[in-house]
Amino acid sequence: MTTTTAAADALVPATHPFAGHLHRAAAAERHPSWTPDDGALPAMYLSHGAPPLLADAGWMAQLHTWAHDLPRPRAVLVVSAHWESDAIAITNPHPRELVYDFWGFDPVYEQMRYEVPDASWLSRRAREVMPDGVHVHEQTARGLDHGAWVPLKAMYPEADVPVLQLSLPTADPERLLRLGAALRPLRDEGVLVLGSGFMTHGLPFIQWSQPDVVPTWSSEFDAWAAEALGRGDVEELARFAERAPGVGFAHPTVEHFTPLFVTLGAAADPTAPVQGVVEGYWTGLSKRSFQVA
Repeated sequence: MTTTTAAADALVPATHPFAGHLHRAAAAERHPSWTPDDGALPAMYLSHGAPPLLADAGWMAQLHTWAHDLPRPRAVLVVSAHWESDAIAITNPHPRELVYDFWGFDPVYEQMRYEVPDASWLSRRAREVMPDGVHVHEQTARGLDHGAWVPLKAMYPEADVPVLQLSLPTADPERLLRLGAALRPLRDEGVLVLGSGFMTHGLPFIQWSQPDVVPTWSSEFDAWAAEALGRGDVEELARFAERAPGVGFAHPTVEHFTPLFVTLGAAADPTAPVQGVVEGYWTGLSKRSFQVA
């Protein structure tokens, strides 16, 4: 049966890089599904970019390879920079509509779909793992925003993995570490816990006419983060607002950095060095992404 996702993908021009990505993904080796014998899936922090990630063949290949180096998860739980809330909320467990929370890009992205299987069981488990007294609100009208569906279309283009999005309820690293710790048991059940942001996100300060130029504030912040992550220094990372070089330019608002703490909190040992997977820059912004055991 042709899904709305496949039908929309078929309308992508053959010359568009995403059409080539779909062709290569279809030709890839079979992707075995997670079983309990595989043990806990890692948690990820992913720099998700903007919709033009789906026009970057190299970046899409990095994400698809990363996904295929792991068992295909039973489901994905995403905490995205693009959904902040005062209280913890989750999306509709069977989202039919996407949130097209962007503008100024090729209209092809506003025609894309990502209709995934029902995630009601994960919606239930997400509530169950929360500490006593924490109420989880369900936003039934909300679908997946581009911090979720854009990278997932590169990672799992078949749209055959259930996806649930959890809101970002605070910018406080300690609270987000505790939220990640609450989600940790889901990893043992085949759930991929994914914090989605951007390692540097100084959009107002990008030289759009020179996309290959990496500003000093971006490279210095990225190097600081890489060093702290490499030695598992959660305390240093939590003090990013006062410690990180170039932070006022790299993160004039902090929501693209703070999902990192959900990922670290979901680690078996948040102070262990992370495993870096994606590096490099896109229009001067750091794509650094990693996983934790």
